[in-house]
Amino acid sequence: MPLSIPDALPILRRTPATLNALLRDLPSSWTHATEGPNTWSPFDIVGHLIHGERTDWIPRVEHLLLHGDTVPFAPFVRDVMFEASRGASLPTLLDTFATERAASLRLLDELALTADDSGRLGRHHAFGVVTLGQLLATWVVHDLDHVAQCVRVMARRYADEVGPWSAYLPLVGRASDRS
Repeated sequence: MPLSIPDALPILRRTPATLNALLRDLPSSWTHATEGPNTWSPFDIVGHLIHGERTDWIPRVEHLLLHGDTVPFAPFVRDVMFEASRGASLPTLLDTFATERAASLRLLDELALTADDSGRLGRHHAFGVVTLGQLLATWVVHDLDHVAQCVRVMARRYADEVGPWSAYLPLVGRASDRS
């Protein structure tokens, strides 16, 4: 399905509120849970989303509009949030994410992009030529992917405790399918 900017915006607008409703005021046993070494907790994910707002989505849109496919995007460092979020509370991160996302959406609105702009070309340092539409679609799917990741990480806290019901719970899977 081709990207429709007006169709994509409701997801981008709702992600901060969705994560706020899911995570705010939960004990840290939920929000700092991971799936094991070198995996991210919901707390980490919110920090990652803040970093994306500041350095990825709108900066790349603006870079693409300015440079086309002649100058590659700067690489995105995915795990900056570990240091940037150190000492912050989850409510502070959720509030910061909501503020940063609102600012991103205001800037996106000010760009007054049209359907024709979706085909404009940019250059990713690893993927090569990409379109503005692909970048914007990735922003939406990236949000959904990380919301799903938060839910999955939290569900897996009880992966063993659900016993035989794991056969009916795809988020935790059958015990023999988990590693």
